[in-house]
Amino acid sequence: MMRLGGKSVQNGIALGPVVVLKRQTEPVRREKVSDVEAELEAVRTAAVRAGEELWELYDKALREVGESGAAIFEAHRMVLLDEEYMGSVCDRIRGDRVNASWAVAVTGEHFAEIFAGMDDDYMKARAADVKDISNRLIRILEGDSEEDAVIREPSVIVADDLSPGETVRMDREKILGLVTVHGSINSHTAILARTMNIPALIGVPVNLEEIRTGMTAVVDGFKGEVTFEPDEETCRLAQEKREEEREKIRLLEEMKGQESVTAGGKRIRLYANIGSVSDVEDALENDAEGIGLFRSEFLYLGRESFPTEEEQFQAYRQAAQRMAGKKVIIRTLDMGADKQADYFNLGKEENPALGYRGIRICLKQPEIFRVQLRAILRAAIFGNISIMYPMITAVEEVLQICEIMKEVQEELEAEGIPYRCPEQGIMIETPAAVMISDELAQLVDFFSIGTNDLTQYTLAVDRQNEKVADFYNPHHKAILRMIEMVVENAHRHGKWVGICGELGADPELTEEFVRMGVDELSVAPAMVLQLRRKVRELEV
Repeated sequence: MMRLGGKSVQNGIALGPVVVLKRQTEPVRREKVSDVEAELEAVRTAAVRAGEELWELYDKALREVGESGAAIFEAHRMVLLDEEYMGSVCDRIRGDRVNASWAVAVTGEHFAEIFAGMDDDYMKARAADVKDISNRLIRILEGDSEEDAVIREPSVIVADDLSPGETVRMDREKILGLVTVHGSINSHTAILARTMNIPALIGVPVNLEEIRTGMTAVVDGFKGEVTFEPDEETCRLAQEKREEEREKIRLLEEMKGQESVTAGGKRIRLYANIGSVSDVEDALENDAEGIGLFRSEFLYLGRESFPTEEEQFQAYRQAAQRMAGKKVIIRTLDMGADKQADYFNLGKEENPALGYRGIRICLKQPEIFRVQLRAILRAAIFGNISIMYPMITAVEEVLQICEIMKEVQEELEAEGIPYRCPEQGIMIETPAAVMISDELAQLVDFFSIGTNDLTQYTLAVDRQNEKVADFYNPHHKAILRMIEMVVENAHRHGKWVGICGELGADPELTEEFVRMGVDELSVAPAMVLQLRRKVRELEV
Protein backbone atom coordinates (compact mmCIF):
# COMPACT_ATOMS: atom_id res chain seq x y z
CA MET A 1 0.00 0.00 0.00
CA MET A 2 1.35 3.44 -0.97
CA ARG A 3 -0.32 6.66 0.23
CA LEU A 4 0.62 10.05 -1.27
CA GLY A 5 -0.60 13.55 -0.58
CA GLY A 6 -1.47 16.29 -3.08
CA LYS A 7 -3.67 19.34 -3.47
CA SER A 8 -7.39 18.69 -3.87
CA VAL A 9 -9.20 20.57 -6.64
CA GLN A 10 -12.49 18.70 -6.21
CA ASN A 11 -13.84 16.86 -3.18
CA GLY A 12 -15.23 13.35 -3.34
CA ILE A 13 -14.18 9.71 -3.05
CA ALA A 14 -13.11 7.50 -5.96
CA LEU A 15 -12.25 3.79 -5.78
CA GLY A 16 -11.30 1.70 -8.77
CA PRO A 17 -8.64 0.47 -11.21
CA VAL A 18 -5.88 2.78 -12.39
CA VAL A 19 -5.20 3.87 -15.98
CA VAL A 20 -1.78 5.51 -16.38
CA LEU A 21 -1.52 8.01 -19.23
CA LYS A 22 1.94 8.82 -20.56
CA ARG A 23 2.60 11.25 -23.37
CA GLN A 24 4.97 10.04 -26.05
CA THR A 25 6.41 13.37 -27.14
CA GLU A 26 9.47 13.95 -29.29
CA PRO A 27 11.40 17.20 -28.82
CA VAL A 28 10.86 19.70 -31.63
CA ARG A 29 13.95 20.07 -33.80
CA ARG A 30 15.11 23.40 -35.17
CA GLU A 31 15.64 23.33 -38.92
CA LYS A 32 16.79 26.01 -41.35
CA VAL A 33 14.36 26.42 -44.26
CA SER A 34 14.74 27.87 -47.71
CA ASP A 35 11.04 28.29 -48.47
CA VAL A 36 9.82 30.68 -45.78
CA GLU A 37 6.44 31.21 -47.46
CA ALA A 38 5.73 27.47 -47.35
CA GLU A 39 6.30 27.47 -43.56
CA LEU A 40 4.09 30.52 -43.13
CA GLU A 41 1.33 28.83 -45.12
CA ALA A 42 1.77 25.65 -43.09
CA VAL A 43 1.29 27.47 -39.79
CA ARG A 44 -1.79 29.29 -41.13
CA THR A 45 -3.30 25.99 -42.27
CA ALA A 46 -2.48 24.40 -38.91
CA ALA A 47 -4.18 27.28 -37.11
CA VAL A 48 -7.35 26.73 -39.16
CA ARG A 49 -7.30 23.00 -38.38
CA ALA A 50 -6.65 23.72 -34.68
CA GLY A 51 -9.64 26.06 -34.66
CA GLU A 52 -11.83 23.32 -36.12
CA GLU A 53 -10.67 20.85 -33.46
CA LEU A 54 -11.40 23.36 -30.72
CA TRP A 55 -14.92 23.91 -32.06
CA GLU A 56 -15.48 20.14 -31.95
CA LEU A 57 -14.25 20.07 -28.34
CA TYR A 58 -16.43 23.08 -27.54
CA ASP A 59 -19.54 21.27 -28.84
CA LYS A 60 -18.71 18.10 -26.89
CA ALA A 61 -18.02 20.05 -23.70
CA LEU A 62 -21.21 22.10 -24.13
CA ARG A 63 -23.27 18.90 -24.29
CA GLU A 64 -21.51 17.14 -21.42
CA VAL A 65 -20.35 19.78 -18.93
CA GLY A 66 -22.24 22.95 -19.85
CA GLU A 67 -21.27 26.42 -21.00
CA SER A 68 -18.75 27.18 -18.26
CA GLY A 69 -16.66 24.12 -19.21
CA ALA A 70 -17.07 24.70 -22.94
CA ALA A 71 -15.89 28.31 -22.61
CA ILE A 72 -12.37 26.96 -22.02
CA PHE A 73 -12.08 25.98 -25.68
CA GLU A 74 -13.50 29.28 -26.84
CA ALA A 75 -10.71 30.92 -24.82
CA HIS A 76 -8.17 28.69 -26.56
CA ARG A 77 -9.52 29.80 -29.93
CA MET A 78 -8.97 33.41 -28.87
CA VAL A 79 -5.27 32.62 -28.37
CA LEU A 80 -5.16 31.34 -31.95
CA LEU A 81 -6.76 34.57 -33.13
CA ASP A 82 -4.45 36.74 -31.03
CA GLU A 83 -2.40 38.87 -33.39
CA GLU A 84 0.54 39.15 -31.02
CA TYR A 85 0.85 35.38 -30.54
CA MET A 86 0.48 34.39 -34.21
CA GLY A 87 2.42 37.47 -35.31
CA SER A 88 5.35 36.39 -33.12
CA VAL A 89 5.30 32.91 -34.68
CA CYS A 90 5.37 34.35 -38.21
CA ASP A 91 8.05 36.92 -37.34
CA ARG A 92 10.27 34.15 -35.99
CA ILE A 93 9.83 32.09 -39.16
CA ARG A 94 10.74 35.08 -41.31
CA GLY A 95 13.53 36.47 -39.14
CA ASP A 96 15.30 33.20 -38.27
CA ARG A 97 14.24 31.29 -41.42
CA VAL A 98 13.23 28.31 -39.27
CA ASN A 99 10.62 25.59 -39.55
CA ALA A 100 7.10 26.40 -38.34
CA SER A 101 7.10 23.79 -35.54
CA TRP A 102 10.19 25.30 -33.95
CA ALA A 103 8.79 28.83 -34.24
CA VAL A 104 5.57 27.74 -32.51
CA ALA A 105 7.45 25.92 -29.74
CA VAL A 106 9.72 28.87 -28.93
CA THR A 107 6.88 31.42 -29.10
CA GLY A 108 4.72 29.26 -26.87
CA GLU A 109 7.47 28.99 -24.26
CA HIS A 110 8.02 32.76 -24.38
CA PHE A 111 4.34 33.62 -23.82
CA ALA A 112 3.97 30.91 -21.17
CA GLU A 113 6.91 32.40 -19.22
CA ILE A 114 5.24 35.82 -19.29
CA PHE A 115 2.04 34.43 -17.77
CA ALA A 116 3.90 32.23 -15.29
CA GLY A 117 5.78 35.28 -14.01
CA MET A 118 2.62 37.18 -13.09
CA ASP A 119 1.59 37.60 -9.44
CA ASP A 120 -2.06 36.69 -9.96
CA ASP A 121 -2.71 32.93 -9.60
CA TYR A 122 -5.43 33.01 -12.25
CA MET A 123 -3.07 34.59 -14.78
CA LYS A 124 -0.27 32.16 -13.86
CA ALA A 125 -2.58 29.30 -14.77
CA ARG A 126 -3.02 30.76 -18.27
CA ALA A 127 0.56 29.71 -19.05
CA ALA A 128 -0.78 26.16 -19.41
CA ASP A 129 -3.36 27.40 -21.96
CA VAL A 130 -0.64 28.85 -24.20
CA LYS A 131 1.31 25.58 -23.97
CA ASP A 132 -1.81 23.59 -24.87
CA ILE A 133 -2.39 25.69 -27.99
CA SER A 134 1.26 25.50 -29.00
CA ASN A 135 1.31 21.71 -28.54
CA ARG A 136 -1.85 21.40 -30.63
CA LEU A 137 -0.32 23.43 -33.47
CA ILE A 138 2.93 21.44 -33.34
CA ARG A 139 1.04 18.13 -33.43
CA ILE A 140 -0.85 19.25 -36.55
CA LEU A 141 2.30 20.59 -38.21
CA GLU A 142 4.10 17.31 -37.52
CA GLY A 143 1.22 15.36 -39.07
CA ASP A 144 0.25 13.50 -35.89
CA SER A 145 -3.38 12.67 -35.16
CA GLU A 146 -5.21 13.45 -31.93
CA GLU A 147 -5.56 10.11 -30.17
CA ASP A 148 -8.10 9.41 -27.46
CA ALA A 149 -7.02 7.62 -24.31
CA VAL A 150 -8.22 4.02 -24.22
CA ILE A 151 -10.32 3.56 -21.09
CA ARG A 152 -12.30 0.33 -21.15
CA GLU A 153 -13.92 0.53 -17.70
CA PRO A 154 -14.55 3.18 -15.02
CA SER A 155 -11.06 4.08 -13.81
CA VAL A 156 -8.87 6.47 -11.84
CA ILE A 157 -6.76 8.40 -14.36
CA VAL A 158 -3.15 9.02 -13.32
CA ALA A 159 -0.94 11.27 -15.46
CA ASP A 160 1.91 13.75 -15.38
CA ASP A 161 -0.60 16.41 -16.47
CA LEU A 162 -3.73 16.61 -18.60
CA SER A 163 -4.80 19.20 -21.12
CA PRO A 164 -8.45 20.32 -21.18
CA GLY A 165 -8.79 18.63 -24.58
CA GLU A 166 -7.56 15.30 -23.24
CA THR A 167 -9.95 15.55 -20.30
CA VAL A 168 -13.02 16.37 -22.39
CA ARG A 169 -12.31 13.70 -25.03
CA MET A 170 -12.41 10.97 -22.38
CA ASP A 171 -15.68 9.18 -21.76
CA ARG A 172 -17.01 11.06 -18.75
CA GLU A 173 -18.82 7.98 -17.47
CA LYS A 174 -15.50 6.14 -17.22
CA ILE A 175 -13.59 8.75 -15.18
CA LEU A 176 -13.82 7.92 -11.47
CA GLY A 177 -11.06 10.30 -10.39
CA LEU A 178 -8.07 12.30 -11.63
CA VAL A 179 -4.53 12.34 -10.19
CA THR A 180 -1.77 14.42 -11.77
CA VAL A 181 1.82 15.20 -10.87
CA HIS A 182 1.57 18.78 -12.14
CA GLY A 183 -1.17 21.37 -12.65
CA SER A 184 -2.68 24.21 -10.61
CA ILE A 185 -5.98 24.79 -8.83
CA ASN A 186 -6.81 27.49 -11.40
CA SER A 187 -5.93 25.42 -14.46
CA HIS A 188 -8.69 24.70 -16.94
CA THR A 189 -8.31 20.98 -16.29
CA ALA A 190 -8.98 21.61 -12.60
CA ILE A 191 -11.98 23.75 -13.57
CA LEU A 192 -13.29 20.90 -15.73
CA ALA A 193 -12.83 18.42 -12.88
CA ARG A 194 -14.92 20.66 -10.64
CA THR A 195 -17.54 21.17 -13.35
CA MET A 196 -17.80 17.41 -13.94
CA ASN A 197 -17.76 16.79 -10.16
CA ILE A 198 -14.87 14.33 -10.42
CA PRO A 199 -12.63 13.83 -7.34
CA ALA A 200 -9.28 15.25 -8.42
CA LEU A 201 -5.81 15.83 -6.98
CA ILE A 202 -2.89 17.78 -8.42
CA GLY A 203 0.73 18.07 -7.30
CA VAL A 204 0.93 14.41 -6.27
CA PRO A 205 4.61 13.30 -6.20
CA VAL A 206 3.91 9.99 -7.91
CA ASN A 207 6.57 8.20 -9.97
CA LEU A 208 4.70 7.15 -13.10
CA GLU A 209 7.25 4.41 -13.70
CA GLU A 210 6.21 2.75 -10.44
CA ILE A 211 2.46 2.95 -11.08
CA ARG A 212 0.96 0.60 -13.63
CA THR A 213 -2.41 0.35 -15.31
CA GLY A 214 -4.62 -2.17 -13.53
CA MET A 215 -3.57 -1.31 -9.98
CA THR A 216 -6.30 -0.27 -7.54
CA ALA A 217 -6.45 3.26 -6.14
CA VAL A 218 -8.52 5.26 -3.67
CA VAL A 219 -8.71 9.01 -4.30
CA ASP A 220 -9.83 11.07 -1.29
CA GLY A 221 -10.55 14.61 -2.44
CA PHE A 222 -11.47 15.66 1.10
CA LYS A 223 -8.10 14.73 2.59
CA GLY A 224 -6.07 15.40 -0.57
CA GLU A 225 -4.71 11.83 -0.61
CA VAL A 226 -4.42 8.96 -3.06
CA THR A 227 -3.72 5.38 -1.93
CA PHE A 228 -2.38 2.84 -4.42
CA GLU A 229 -3.04 -0.86 -3.76
CA PRO A 230 -5.11 -0.11 -0.62
CA ASP A 231 -5.78 -2.80 1.98
CA GLU A 232 -9.28 -4.14 2.72
CA GLU A 233 -9.91 -1.71 5.59
CA THR A 234 -9.01 1.33 3.43
CA CYS A 235 -11.32 0.11 0.66
CA ARG A 236 -14.16 -0.50 3.13
CA LEU A 237 -13.86 2.98 4.63
CA ALA A 238 -13.70 4.54 1.14
CA GLN A 239 -16.88 2.73 0.07
CA GLU A 240 -18.71 3.87 3.20
CA LYS A 241 -17.60 7.46 2.73
CA ARG A 242 -18.58 7.35 -0.95
CA GLU A 243 -22.11 6.20 -0.05
CA GLU A 244 -22.37 8.98 2.53
CA GLU A 245 -21.39 11.56 -0.09
CA ARG A 246 -23.91 10.21 -2.60
CA GLU A 247 -26.65 10.55 0.02
CA LYS A 248 -25.56 14.13 0.76
CA ILE A 249 -25.69 14.99 -2.95
CA ARG A 250 -29.18 13.49 -3.21
CA LEU A 251 -30.34 15.56 -0.25
CA LEU A 252 -28.78 18.72 -1.73
CA GLU A 253 -30.62 18.14 -5.02
CA GLU A 254 -33.82 18.25 -2.97
CA MET A 255 -32.93 21.83 -2.01
CA LYS A 256 -33.42 23.03 -5.59
CA GLY A 257 -36.59 25.06 -5.88
CA GLN A 258 -36.92 25.39 -2.11
CA GLU A 259 -37.11 28.78 -0.41
CA SER A 260 -34.16 30.03 1.64
CA VAL A 261 -36.24 30.49 4.77
CA THR A 262 -35.37 29.41 8.31
CA ALA A 263 -37.65 27.07 10.24
CA GLY A 264 -38.59 30.16 12.24
CA GLY A 265 -39.72 32.04 9.13
CA LYS A 266 -36.72 34.34 8.52
CA ARG A 267 -36.01 34.90 4.80
CA ILE A 268 -32.45 35.31 3.48
CA ARG A 269 -31.37 35.64 -0.16
CA LEU A 270 -28.66 33.25 -1.40
CA TYR A 271 -26.72 34.63 -4.37
CA ALA A 272 -23.64 33.41 -6.27
CA ASN A 273 -20.22 34.98 -6.91
CA ILE A 274 -19.01 34.77 -10.53
CA GLY A 275 -16.01 35.91 -12.57
CA SER A 276 -17.38 35.69 -16.12
CA VAL A 277 -20.56 35.30 -18.16
CA SER A 278 -19.86 31.57 -18.54
CA ASP A 279 -20.06 31.18 -14.74
CA VAL A 280 -23.75 32.16 -14.89
CA GLU A 281 -24.48 28.56 -15.88
CA ASP A 282 -22.96 27.32 -12.61
CA ALA A 283 -25.10 29.80 -10.68
CA LEU A 284 -28.28 28.62 -12.43
CA GLU A 285 -27.36 24.94 -12.10
CA ASN A 286 -27.01 25.42 -8.35
CA ASP A 287 -30.30 27.35 -8.11
CA ALA A 288 -28.76 30.66 -6.99
CA GLU A 289 -31.38 33.35 -6.44
CA GLY A 290 -29.19 35.97 -8.10
CA ILE A 291 -25.61 37.07 -8.73
CA GLY A 292 -24.27 38.86 -5.67
CA LEU A 293 -20.84 39.58 -7.10
CA PHE A 294 -19.90 39.77 -10.78
CA ARG A 295 -16.14 40.37 -10.66
CA SER A 296 -15.92 42.63 -13.70
CA GLU A 297 -12.11 42.94 -13.48
CA PHE A 298 -11.81 39.56 -15.18
CA LEU A 299 -12.92 41.30 -18.38
CA TYR A 300 -9.72 43.35 -18.08
CA LEU A 301 -7.26 40.57 -17.22
CA GLY A 302 -5.37 38.42 -19.72
CA ARG A 303 -5.41 40.94 -22.56
CA GLU A 304 -3.21 43.66 -24.02
CA SER A 305 -5.64 46.60 -23.97
CA PHE A 306 -8.81 47.88 -22.29
CA PRO A 307 -12.06 46.10 -23.18
CA THR A 308 -14.26 48.37 -25.25
CA GLU A 309 -17.62 49.69 -24.13
CA GLU A 310 -19.30 47.32 -26.58
CA GLU A 311 -17.40 44.27 -25.28
CA GLN A 312 -18.39 45.10 -21.72
CA PHE A 313 -21.98 45.87 -22.68
CA GLN A 314 -22.36 42.48 -24.37
CA ALA A 315 -20.94 40.63 -21.33
CA TYR A 316 -23.21 42.42 -18.84
CA ARG A 317 -26.24 42.10 -21.14
CA GLN A 318 -25.72 38.35 -21.56
CA ALA A 319 -25.41 37.84 -17.81
CA ALA A 320 -28.58 39.84 -17.14
CA GLN A 321 -30.56 38.02 -19.82
CA ARG A 322 -29.38 34.56 -18.72
CA MET A 323 -30.46 35.33 -15.14
CA ALA A 324 -33.93 36.20 -16.49
CA GLY A 325 -34.98 38.87 -14.02
CA LYS A 326 -32.93 37.67 -11.06
CA LYS A 327 -30.60 40.28 -9.61
CA VAL A 328 -27.08 40.65 -11.09
CA ILE A 329 -24.78 42.86 -8.99
CA ILE A 330 -21.80 44.05 -11.01
CA ARG A 331 -18.78 45.21 -9.02
CA THR A 332 -16.94 47.92 -10.92
CA LEU A 333 -13.37 46.96 -11.75
CA ASP A 334 -11.28 46.11 -8.71
CA MET A 335 -7.81 46.18 -10.25
CA GLY A 336 -4.57 46.69 -8.37
CA ALA A 337 -3.03 44.69 -5.48
CA ASP A 338 -2.96 41.05 -6.68
CA LYS A 339 -4.81 41.81 -9.95
CA GLN A 340 -2.48 43.47 -12.46
CA ALA A 341 -2.54 44.28 -16.17
CA ASP A 342 0.45 46.02 -17.78
CA TYR A 343 -1.65 48.36 -19.93
CA PHE A 344 -3.07 50.02 -16.77
CA ASN A 345 0.45 51.32 -16.03
CA LEU A 346 -0.17 51.07 -12.28
CA GLY A 347 3.53 50.98 -11.47
CA LYS A 348 5.40 49.13 -8.73
CA GLU A 349 4.22 49.69 -5.16
CA GLU A 350 5.81 48.73 -1.85
CA ASN A 351 2.44 47.79 -0.38
CA PRO A 352 -0.13 47.38 -3.17
CA ALA A 353 -2.88 46.17 -0.82
CA LEU A 354 -2.84 49.67 0.70
CA GLY A 355 -2.16 51.45 -2.56
CA TYR A 356 -3.60 52.34 -5.92
CA ARG A 357 -6.49 49.91 -6.30
CA GLY A 358 -10.26 49.55 -6.64
CA ILE A 359 -12.30 52.74 -6.75
CA ARG A 360 -9.13 54.80 -6.40
CA ILE A 361 -8.11 53.89 -9.95
CA CYS A 362 -11.60 54.73 -11.23
CA LEU A 363 -11.63 58.16 -9.57
CA LYS A 364 -8.06 58.97 -10.61
CA GLN A 365 -8.63 57.74 -14.18
CA PRO A 366 -12.32 58.56 -14.75
CA GLU A 367 -12.04 57.93 -18.51
CA ILE A 368 -11.74 54.19 -17.72
CA PHE A 369 -14.60 54.40 -15.21
CA ARG A 370 -16.95 56.21 -17.62
CA VAL A 371 -16.62 53.49 -20.25
CA GLN A 372 -17.60 50.80 -17.74
CA LEU A 373 -20.51 52.83 -16.34
CA ARG A 374 -21.86 53.47 -19.84
CA ALA A 375 -21.74 49.74 -20.60
CA ILE A 376 -23.50 48.82 -17.34
CA LEU A 377 -26.23 51.44 -17.72
CA ARG A 378 -26.91 50.30 -21.29
CA ALA A 379 -27.06 46.65 -20.22
CA ALA A 380 -29.37 47.46 -17.30
CA ILE A 381 -32.42 47.71 -19.58
CA PHE A 382 -32.03 43.98 -20.36
CA GLY A 383 -32.39 42.70 -16.80
CA ASN A 384 -32.21 43.31 -13.07
CA ILE A 385 -28.72 44.82 -12.81
CA SER A 386 -27.26 46.60 -9.79
CA ILE A 387 -23.85 48.26 -9.39
CA MET A 388 -21.52 48.25 -6.42
CA TYR A 389 -18.26 50.11 -5.91
CA PRO A 390 -15.21 48.56 -4.16
CA MET A 391 -12.74 49.93 -1.59
CA ILE A 392 -14.81 52.86 -0.32
CA THR A 393 -13.28 54.78 2.60
CA ALA A 394 -15.00 58.19 2.57
CA VAL A 395 -18.30 59.99 1.92
CA GLU A 396 -16.46 62.23 -0.55
CA GLU A 397 -15.66 59.21 -2.74
CA VAL A 398 -19.34 58.30 -3.00
CA LEU A 399 -20.28 61.90 -3.83
CA GLN A 400 -17.62 61.95 -6.57
CA ILE A 401 -19.00 58.67 -7.97
CA CYS A 402 -22.50 60.18 -8.01
CA GLU A 403 -21.23 63.18 -9.95
CA ILE A 404 -19.53 60.99 -12.58
CA MET A 405 -22.64 58.80 -12.82
CA LYS A 406 -24.80 61.89 -13.42
CA GLU A 407 -22.47 63.05 -16.21
CA VAL A 408 -22.53 59.61 -17.85
CA GLN A 409 -26.34 59.61 -17.83
CA GLU A 410 -26.40 63.04 -19.43
CA GLU A 411 -23.99 61.81 -22.14
CA LEU A 412 -26.19 58.82 -22.96
CA GLU A 413 -29.31 60.98 -23.05
CA ALA A 414 -27.62 63.49 -25.38
CA GLU A 415 -26.59 60.63 -27.69
CA GLY A 416 -30.08 59.12 -27.64
CA ILE A 417 -28.79 55.80 -26.28
CA PRO A 418 -31.30 53.82 -24.15
CA TYR A 419 -30.21 53.14 -20.58
CA ARG A 420 -31.52 52.55 -17.07
CA CYS A 421 -29.98 53.83 -13.85
CA PRO A 422 -29.81 50.77 -11.61
CA GLU A 423 -29.68 50.30 -7.84
CA GLN A 424 -26.27 51.38 -6.52
CA GLY A 425 -24.36 50.09 -3.53
CA ILE A 426 -20.88 50.04 -2.05
CA MET A 427 -18.60 47.38 -0.64
CA ILE A 428 -17.78 47.64 3.04
CA GLU A 429 -14.25 46.23 3.22
CA THR A 430 -12.29 48.84 5.18
CA PRO A 431 -12.58 49.77 8.88
CA ALA A 432 -13.10 53.38 7.74
CA ALA A 433 -16.25 52.40 5.81
CA VAL A 434 -17.54 50.49 8.83
CA MET A 435 -17.09 53.46 11.16
CA ILE A 436 -18.95 55.87 8.85
CA SER A 437 -21.50 53.32 7.60
CA ASP A 438 -24.29 55.36 9.24
CA GLU A 439 -23.47 58.28 6.89
CA LEU A 440 -22.77 56.09 3.86
CA ALA A 441 -26.14 54.33 4.22
CA GLN A 442 -27.87 57.64 3.46
CA LEU A 443 -26.12 57.88 0.07
CA VAL A 444 -26.52 54.37 -1.40
CA ASP A 445 -29.15 51.65 -1.85
CA PHE A 446 -27.28 48.75 -0.23
CA PHE A 447 -24.06 47.49 1.35
CA SER A 448 -22.09 44.34 0.45
CA ILE A 449 -19.51 43.37 3.05
CA GLY A 450 -16.25 42.05 1.60
CA THR A 451 -14.99 40.04 4.55
CA ASN A 452 -11.68 39.00 2.95
CA ASP A 453 -10.28 42.54 2.76
CA LEU A 454 -12.13 43.69 5.87
CA THR A 455 -10.32 40.98 7.83
CA GLN A 456 -6.87 41.79 6.46
CA TYR A 457 -7.26 45.53 6.98
CA THR A 458 -8.72 45.20 10.47
CA LEU A 459 -6.17 42.68 11.73
CA ALA A 460 -3.23 44.21 9.79
CA VAL A 461 -2.58 40.79 8.23
CA ASP A 462 -1.68 40.47 4.54
CA ARG A 463 -3.88 37.57 3.39
CA GLN A 464 -1.37 36.77 0.61
CA ASN A 465 1.52 36.38 3.08
CA GLU A 466 2.01 32.79 4.24
CA LYS A 467 4.27 33.90 7.10
CA VAL A 468 1.37 35.54 8.92
CA ALA A 469 -1.36 33.13 7.81
CA ASP A 470 -1.81 31.92 11.40
CA PHE A 471 -2.81 35.46 12.41
CA TYR A 472 -5.53 35.77 9.74
CA ASN A 473 -8.69 35.02 11.74
CA PRO A 474 -11.98 35.94 10.01
CA HIS A 475 -13.84 34.75 13.16
CA HIS A 476 -12.15 37.45 15.24
CA LYS A 477 -14.63 39.24 17.52
CA ALA A 478 -13.67 42.59 15.98
CA ILE A 479 -14.78 41.39 12.52
CA LEU A 480 -18.11 40.05 13.77
CA ARG A 481 -18.81 43.23 15.74
CA MET A 482 -18.05 45.32 12.64
CA ILE A 483 -20.47 43.27 10.54
CA GLU A 484 -23.18 43.71 13.17
CA MET A 485 -22.54 47.45 13.30
CA VAL A 486 -22.84 47.76 9.51
CA VAL A 487 -26.13 45.82 9.49
CA GLU A 488 -27.61 47.99 12.23
CA ASN A 489 -26.62 51.24 10.50
CA ALA A 490 -27.94 50.09 7.13
CA HIS A 491 -31.28 48.90 8.50
CA ARG A 492 -31.68 52.14 10.45
CA HIS A 493 -31.90 53.87 7.07
CA GLY A 494 -33.96 51.19 5.36
CA LYS A 495 -31.09 49.72 3.30
CA TRP A 496 -30.29 46.03 2.85
CA VAL A 497 -26.94 44.34 3.58
CA GLY A 498 -25.19 41.36 2.00
CA ILE A 499 -21.92 39.50 2.54
CA CYS A 500 -19.90 38.49 -0.51
CA GLY A 501 -16.60 37.44 1.09
CA GLU A 502 -15.58 33.88 1.91
CA LEU A 503 -17.06 34.23 5.39
CA GLY A 504 -20.53 34.21 3.83
CA ALA A 505 -20.11 30.51 3.03
CA ASP A 506 -18.88 29.57 6.51
CA PRO A 507 -21.62 27.31 7.99
CA GLU A 508 -20.32 27.97 11.51
CA LEU A 509 -21.43 31.60 11.17
CA THR A 510 -24.64 31.24 9.17
CA GLU A 511 -26.90 31.31 12.23
CA GLU A 512 -25.07 34.32 13.67
CA PHE A 513 -25.40 36.24 10.38
CA VAL A 514 -29.12 35.48 10.21
CA ARG A 515 -29.56 36.62 13.84
CA MET A 516 -27.66 39.84 13.04
CA GLY A 517 -30.16 40.53 10.26
CA VAL A 518 -27.89 40.04 7.23
CA ASP A 519 -30.25 40.07 4.23
CA GLU A 520 -28.15 38.28 1.61
CA LEU A 521 -25.20 35.90 1.37
CA SER A 522 -23.27 35.60 -1.90
CA VAL A 523 -21.06 32.53 -2.21
CA ALA A 524 -19.39 30.24 -4.76
CA PRO A 525 -22.13 28.57 -6.87
CA ALA A 526 -21.30 25.12 -5.48
CA MET A 527 -22.03 26.36 -1.93
CA VAL A 528 -25.56 27.70 -2.57
CA LEU A 529 -27.50 24.48 -1.94
CA GLN A 530 -25.41 23.55 1.11
CA LEU A 531 -26.07 26.97 2.60
CA ARG A 532 -29.79 26.72 1.81
CA ARG A 533 -30.01 23.45 3.70
CA LYS A 534 -28.23 25.08 6.65
CA VAL A 535 -30.57 28.08 6.59
CA ARG A 536 -33.70 25.91 6.48
CA GLU A 537 -32.53 24.00 9.56
CA LEU A 538 -32.22 27.16 11.68
CA GLU A 539 -34.87 28.03 14.27
CA VAL A 540 -34.22 31.78 13.95
